[in-house]
Amino acid sequence: MSMYPHQQRMGGPPSNQARLNELLDQIRAEFDSQLRQSGEFEHQIAAQVSEMQLVREKVYAMEQTHMTLKQKYEEELSVLRHQLAEATRGKGSVGQPAMSGPPQHAGPSQQPPSIAPGNGLFSGIMSGGNQAGLAPPQQQQPPPHQQHGPPQEAQMGPQHQMAQGPPGLNGPPHPSAQQQQPQQGPYQQPYPQGHMSNGMGPQPPQSTASPGPGRRPIGRPPNGVGPATPQINTPVPYPPNAQSPQINQPTPDHARMGGPRPPQAVGNALGELEPDNVAPHNKKTGSDWYAIFNPQVQRVLDVDLIHSLQHDSVVCCVRFSQDGKYVATGCNRSAQIFDVTTGEKVCVLEDQSASDPMGGTDLYIRSVCFSPDGRFLATGAEDKIIRVWEIATRTIRCHFTGHEQDIYSLDFARDGRTIASGSGDRTVRLWDIDQNLNTSTLTIEDGVTTVAFSPDTQFVAAGSLDKSVRVWSIDGSAVTLVERLEGPDGHQDSVYSVAFSPNGKDLVSGSLDKTIKMWELGAPRATRDGPSRGGKCIKTFEGHRDFVLSVAMTPDANWVLSGSKDRGVQFWDPRTGTTQLMLQGHKNSVISVAPSPLGSYFATGSGDNKARIWSYRPI
Repeated sequence: MSMYPHQQRMGGPPSNQARLNELLDQIRAEFDSQLRQSGEFEHQIAAQVSEMQLVREKVYAMEQTHMTLKQKYEEELSVLRHQLAEATRGKGSVGQPAMSGPPQHAGPSQQPPSIAPGNGLFSGIMSGGNQAGLAPPQQQQPPPHQQHGPPQEAQMGPQHQMAQGPPGLNGPPHPSAQQQQPQQGPYQQPYPQGHMSNGMGPQPPQSTASPGPGRRPIGRPPNGVGPATPQINTPVPYPPNAQSPQINQPTPDHARMGGPRPPQAVGNALGELEPDNVAPHNKKTGSDWYAIFNPQVQRVLDVDLIHSLQHDSVVCCVRFSQDGKYVATGCNRSAQIFDVTTGEKVCVLEDQSASDPMGGTDLYIRSVCFSPDGRFLATGAEDKIIRVWEIATRTIRCHFTGHEQDIYSLDFARDGRTIASGSGDRTVRLWDIDQNLNTSTLTIEDGVTTVAFSPDTQFVAAGSLDKSVRVWSIDGSAVTLVERLEGPDGHQDSVYSVAFSPNGKDLVSGSLDKTIKMWELGAPRATRDGPSRGGKCIKTFEGHRDFVLSVAMTPDANWVLSGSKDRGVQFWDPRTGTTQLMLQGHKNSVISVAPSPLGSYFATGSGDNKARIWSYRPI
């Protein structure tokens, strides 16, 4: 018996059609629902895939960091083995105890921050802001028998009477006191070294901040047009290869360990050589420094440490007096003068009324320069003021204002009355100390990092963040741009240092592109249409592993000196472009190098709170 009445069965087709349409609508609705859910699932899957990709990249980055740290520890172990061998040999020879260097800094607790491009560059060279987790522990002073020169005074006020100084400095000797532990400064942030590729090690982070919190970057004024120039973070030096505590243990069995590795062919990049693998006649080691001589060229120089001058902050600049008897340094709030022979501090110059325009406590002296007769010392600081000190009385003879940003460089002309200054406000200014006047203002496109007079005072050169070197001629009150050294053969990054050769016909420049260039200046220097652009690059010196921060030429023109963020100082032969030696004697960036005008000595200033006086001589 059918479950449907006959009447309904007779009317079946219309009812079935309606039911079919209803079912189709339900299927369609279900399909749309499933389609939406499918889209949501696909979106979730895509998000999870993207998240997994990020996780994968982070894991890869962690693996790379692990490999870098592993490489660092292996290198430190190699250094320790070398130190152990030296300590054991030292104990066994002539009954003298082995000399132990200062303890090595601990590694960073985190990777240095990566600062995005466009954050302005020069300010970081003098950075004073310690970033949490990056500063290593304070250095300990070496025992008294390891110090070169007399112990430094305790922290001093500005107008102390000290030992006999330059002419007119007739104060009594200052009582010696316990050396102060150096404060943590802007340049004390090491980073690990990774695997090498093509003979060059891994590059450091591309930069840092300026001394003290809230520093303004060099370069364009606040309302300037265009992108900001890059800015460096606190320099982060390479781990030392020869500074570790000495531990008395047996000499490592190199045969069992595979023996010393053969020396690498690294060209001018002597920083890539391990001291253990360098032949004895191609290296020299002190208590806390060492020099490696290029094994590919004949060794013709010897170097030695004369004095290590402790400061309470970063040493931003060093400069000799014309007679070579004194060296001046610039640091936080003060300029200091030392006797080259004894290493004794003879003068501290500090303006007690000076204040940081940004409201901080730091006020770094970025540049110092003696007058030719040695009577005056000019200082340029972050407060945009040039002070000319009379050294004998420790008083300010005159001060110059007009710059709108920090002053980064000063130079005294041989005429004894003209000073050149370079500032982040994009100007080079000339000042007359007899008339207390700003005689010329030369404006360029970007921040000025360095200035230098030619020996005959007829030209002034300036390096800039815009990668170029400019040279102006000086004829009385007329100052004319005669050279702009740039282009394909020029620097590929900001120029931080310039120096004329003793004959005034050549110029050397150092840059953040890690190179030094020697320029042959063109003649005639000027044309009716403007600069002759006759200057040309005749040598490029490559070998530093990091930014070149300072360059100079010895008074006999036989050597070009360079200091770098890689903590090394190199001597270069200007005739061949090869390096003679690489000196490692600082625990942080070498910010300033200066040869004595009399030859035989040079000075270095560093972020490790030390200035050092060295000797060099032919052999």
